This record gives sequence, structure tokens and C-alpha cells, in this order.
Amino acid sequence: MNSRKKHEELAKQIRYHDERYYADDAPEISDAAYDKLRRELETLEKENPELADKDSPTQNVGIKPTGGFKKVRHSISMLSLANAFDEQDVAEFFTRIRNFLNLSEGAEVPLFAELKIDGLSCSLRYEKGLLVQAATRGDGEEGEDITQNVRTIKDVPQKLAGKAPDILEVRGEIYMRREDFMALNKKQEAECKPVFANPRNAAAGSVRQLDSAITAARPLRFFGYSLGEASAPIAQSQAGLREALAAFGFQTASPYALCSTVADVMAYYNKVLAERADLPFDIDGVVYKVNDFVQQARLGFVSRAPRWAIAHKFPAEKAITKLNNITIQVGRTGTLTPVAELEPVNVGGVMVSRATLHNEDEIERKDVRVGDFVVIQRAGDVIPQVLSHLPEKRPKDSKKFTFPHVCPVCGSQAVRPEGEVARRCTGGLICEAQALERLRHFVSRNAFDIEGMGEKIIEEFWRDELVRTPADIFTLEKRDKGSLTPVSAREGWGSQSARNLFDAINTRRSITLERFIYALGIRQVGEATAKRLAAHYETIENFLKETSEENLMQIQDIGPSVAADIIAFLGEAHNRDAVQALLAEVTVVPYERKVIDANNPVAGKTVVFTGTLTKMSRAEAKAKAESLGAHVAGSVSKKTDYVVAGEDAGSKLSKAKELGVNVLSEDAWLDLIS
Repeated sequence: MNSRKKHEELAKQIRYHDERYYADDAPEISDAAYDKLRRELETLEKENPELADKDSPTQNVGIKPTGGFKKVRHSISMLSLANAFDEQDVAEFFTRIRNFLNLSEGAEVPLFAELKIDGLSCSLRYEKGLLVQAATRGDGEEGEDITQNVRTIKDVPQKLAGKAPDILEVRGEIYMRREDFMALNKKQEAECKPVFANPRNAAAGSVRQLDSAITAARPLRFFGYSLGEASAPIAQSQAGLREALAAFGFQTASPYALCSTVADVMAYYNKVLAERADLPFDIDGVVYKVNDFVQQARLGFVSRAPRWAIAHKFPAEKAITKLNNITIQVGRTGTLTPVAELEPVNVGGVMVSRATLHNEDEIERKDVRVGDFVVIQRAGDVIPQVLSHLPEKRPKDSKKFTFPHVCPVCGSQAVRPEGEVARRCTGGLICEAQALERLRHFVSRNAFDIEGMGEKIIEEFWRDELVRTPADIFTLEKRDKGSLTPVSAREGWGSQSARNLFDAINTRRSITLERFIYALGIRQVGEATAKRLAAHYETIENFLKETSEENLMQIQDIGPSVAADIIAFLGEAHNRDAVQALLAEVTVVPYERKVIDANNPVAGKTVVFTGTLTKMSRAEAKAKAESLGAHVAGSVSKKTDYVVAGEDAGSKLSKAKELGVNVLSEDAWLDLIS
């Protein structure tokens, strides 16, 4: 093979793996194998400088499509679903719905059951019946504008049939049929191009092309199954929605069923599981949704998922492979996590080379050793895990794994607090691994979401001391202008790739309060807790100045342990300095409370529920109050506006009377919010 042909082949492979890594977060080869491809390409270009043109992977970072799509803010969040894995989980889903809606035990709950398509989620916006925008899910709040590419998909109507509301957002899944996928891979092979791992990856990669002609040449399809924003109702139930979507010209997936009991949904699940292989497209489970839209509205949402729907995943897929090594990862909070380094193996269409071993107790319980042949399992998006080893294949000289009591990165003591399963590095900010992981967390999708600053780039910039704190990211361009070794002159970079990175950073100089708090990487503060903190404090100034144990304990679902971690983080001088340096570079947008009517009497008020409610469950009462813009607190203080007292109210009612807080009966509360 001549040099130019070899260069083309290497470049194609690298671009393929870049897309899997940066666009899909699903790398298919190890870092070592990827680095080997890069080194081969760099060596070839050193020997043949004329091959190093502007389109070479050595002159670019990440993938171009990532930076080529505009951002789209969803008018209504595109949420993910909670998961069920067995019949017990399904039964608990029914129980939660009955309890929330105050239904009697054993009462029927009509559910709509449908297939869970293994594709790429997409939202289509129609105005006066015409397609005006298509967007990916992204992080649920913000996605990418893929309108031009989606216009090439034949299943997507450019104009809706019949009479549609002025604004209608139809959500569904872009996918590829198996026979079309196999034909595409044959074509890729014939053209000496990399093949796709599975139909889902093929669909995602096809949609994320800057050249819509490439997308048009791919056999993509679309199923519609839910709604986003709609200026007028088009159905009263999930079953009715399916009929309405079909009437508008959308394809809908089959089989589906209306169910009322656990036995009904399990019968549907088992039927689909048995027929799964005969379907023309890939699915990874089924979805159950409360059929009635009024009940859906009452149930509402929790964190990032609806209460009224759940995905029932198919059994995990398993494989056997060799355990080559056990390494220790140090997370951003100092947790030492053992990772199984595996001989790469295909599990359910995905190449797996690493799997979690959870903690030292799990290694001891399963007696997993280096050199063992192990059974690994992968279920949906769950991180692959090691289930067990095969005793008959164990090497005679195998030795038990000794879990380290010192941090493998900084050498600090790794302690295991009483009652906890995790062992943690005590090095804190002097531990390079923790600092590096915090930066990775800071730029991640649900935090600052800075395009092009993937794991490898953060590690490179850290190693070369270009970025050591979050604020350094936002001063990078300014420092780069006066540098003798600018980013554009670095190996693998060019002027355009550097410009793309700086532009991506500058687009993130404004961020919402909940994202900002989440990005700080405070232990035990995930997305849901960050949102509750943002809703309570409303501005970054309030969060930094007013946070105290008493104040935090007013917030629903924040207990002493979480409060202690927040206070400890804010109490550390180094952390406060880092936050202030960051605030000099970015603008934190105050929390925007979503309310049905900003003029209602409870918007912005702090409410505490106590005692037994009879007209609705406590959970529904809290959800309704929050949907109206009220703060729901767990304890009574001088800042409480209303205490809603049901039957057998106790100490909270006494505290309210003592402080002179306005006490309402359940009926008075319902009158107030009506």
C-alpha cells in the first residue's frame, strides 16, 4: 500500500473512533489502540510532509460536527426514564402511582405499553403544520439543531396531514432497520470505510453529519411517540396520541397494548421479548406510560424523569473474557474504584474492554483475580460489571488482589469511614487525580458542557499546566495570545481547531445557577440536589452568603450528611477562591422558577406540609405546590409562609403556632391554590 493510500485509511479510522468517542461517548477501542493509530499517522506525515493537509486528524481536535450544530433550548425538557429490570420493579411502579394518586390498594391503573426503540431521540417542531426545527435530546434542556439533516428522512413529514395546532412538537426516535444497517456496512466495507458497531451508532453518526447529503444517503427512519410543546391538545390519552400522530403522517411502532395490572404488562413484556428477534429494528426494552393525560399531569416529574412512565429493560447481555489487570481509579471526591481491564469482547453489539468491580468488598466476595476468565454483564446504558469468575479456568499461580490503603496517584492515606463501603483518598486538592476529575466533571455535558474539551484535552492541558482550575479555562484564550507556544502550534492542533475551542468556551460564559452549582463537583450534590439548591437560593450570591446548616435543612430532601458536605466545600478557602475567580469570568443566570401563573398566591412562598392529608397524597400535594412556584420545605422556620396541617399534625404544627406562621387546613389550602 502506498503512503497516500495508507494515510487515507488511517485518517478514516481515526475519524471514525473520534466520532464514537466525542459524539457518542461510546469508544470502541482502548486508549492505547487509539494512540497507536495516531502515532502511525504522525510518523507517516513526518516522513511525507505533503500529506499533512488541513483536513488531517493531526490538524484537528475532536470531531467537526460537534462544533457545527447550533444549540437549541427545549421549550419543554426532554427527560429520560427511570428503569425497571424485573417484575418486582414493575409492581413497585404501580404502587407508587396508586400512592401518589391516593388510589386504593389493588386499584387498576390503565397503562399504555409500547416498544423502547434503540435509536437517537429527536424533537420535531411544527408551526402551522410545517416542520421548522429538529433537535437532539442533548442534556434534556438543550440539544443540537439537526434540522437540515432530519429533512432528508422520508419518515419525517415536512408538512402535517390534517388540521394541527399552530405549535406542535413531536418527539420520537431516529433509527435504522437491521437489513438497512447490514447493507450500509457492506457498502462501507466495499468503499474501504470503517463499519458501524450497531444500528444505533450508525443512526447517531449519520444524523451528526455537517454535510446533509451524507445523511440523505443513509437509510434513516423515524417513529413518533410523545409530545413536547403543543398550543392545543390533540388527544386525551397516550392511546389517543398514537392515533393522532398516525393521522398527521407519522410512523408508529408495533406491537403496543393497553394494560391495567402487573399481570397485563408482564404478558406484554414476555410477548415482545419472545418476538424481539423477529422485529425489523432493534429495541432494548418496553415502556409503560400512564394512559390518561390528566393523571400524567397530576403525577408530574421527579428530578429528570416523569413519575408516570418507566422503561422495562430486557435481561442483561453477558459474555466471558479474560481479566488482564485490576486498576484503581480515583474520582473527583477521592473514592478509590477498582476497574477490571479486560480482553476486549463484544457484548450486545458494543466492544467492552473495561468493567467496574465496585469496591473492595465486592472483589473479596466474588474472589476475582488477575488472570481469571470472568463473566461480564451489560444492561442498556449501565456500566459493564464483572459478575463472577470461572474457577475451572483459574491459573494455578493466581493471587488474591490486595486493595491499596494509599492513593495510587498522590500517595496519601486512603481511609474507609465506618459504615461506608468506599475507601477514599485523604489528599484532597493536593491529589492530582481528584483535581483532574473535578475539571472533567466541570466541562461535562450536564455541567458547563464545553464542546471540544473532552477527557483527553483536559488531561493534556492539565499535564502542560495550561488549565489547573475552572477559571483557567476561561482565561486560556487571553493567555494564549501572548504565549510563545500557542495552542494552535501544539501537536495535533491547528489555527482552526484552536479557534473552535475558544469559541466553544466563550459560548459558555453564561450559565444557569443549577448548572453552575452542579459543575462545582460538591460531594453528594447531583443534578437534582443542585436544582433544589438553585430554587431555594435563586442567585449565586445568596448561595455563597446564606448557606448554613439551618438554612439547608429547610430544603426538601437535603439531610444532615448532604448539608455537611456543602458546608465543608464552601468553608474551604481554596474552594471559595476558585469560585470567585470563576465568577470573574462567567455570568451565573439566576434561577428561573417555572410557574403556571406567576400571580397565584403561593408563587415564591415557602410551604410546609404536616399530618395526614385526605384529599390527595402528601407527594401529590408537594408536587402541586412546586408546580405553582412555591418552595416546599421540610421544617418550619421564621421564613415559612404557610403550614398546611392535615390530621394528626404534630411538632411542626406546634412550631408554626409558636412562631406565628399562617396555618391552613387541607381544604383551606385547596381553596387557596384553586
